[in-house]
Amino acid sequence: MATRQIRIMGDEILRRECKPVKEMTPRLKQLVEDMFETMYETGGVGLAAPQVGILKQIVVIDVEDGNQYVLVNPEILETEGSQTGPEGCLSVPGKSGTVTRPNKVKVRAFDENMEEFELEGEEFLARAICHECDHLHGRLYVDLVEGELENVDDMEDEE
Repeated sequence: MATRQIRIMGDEILRRECKPVKEMTPRLKQLVEDMFETMYETGGVGLAAPQVGILKQIVVIDVEDGNQYVLVNPEILETEGSQTGPEGCLSVPGKSGTVTRPNKVKVRAFDENMEEFELEGEEFLARAICHECDHLHGRLYVDLVEGELENVDDMEDEE
């Protein structure tokens, strides 16, 4: 496993559409492992392949609910309700903003063995799924921020 460099906002790869994965190769399995390591090393809860420079539809998520999620070629099938709250991104370091997302989502994807499954997520998991799936289509959370982006350091000073 290896930590990969995270692409930062302004890098054009973050605005590109990712290609679906046709087959899970040893190289892509290594990418998934590296993405988890990179995410944990940087304190994130989700990471999408374009954030490490790979234009493939692969997402990893760990919202500390006891599961590690690997979503390959994810497709959001249903959304329900809404939630508004703070959101940040490893590709937008030091910033945070208020974003409204669905409170519940249902997604169909493949796992790291290319076995299809459906996942329903609520609250924080739903937010993470939507955030990471957006990355696969060249969208960043800053496109959805209500109001201004805030410096994370400024927010910590207020607490």
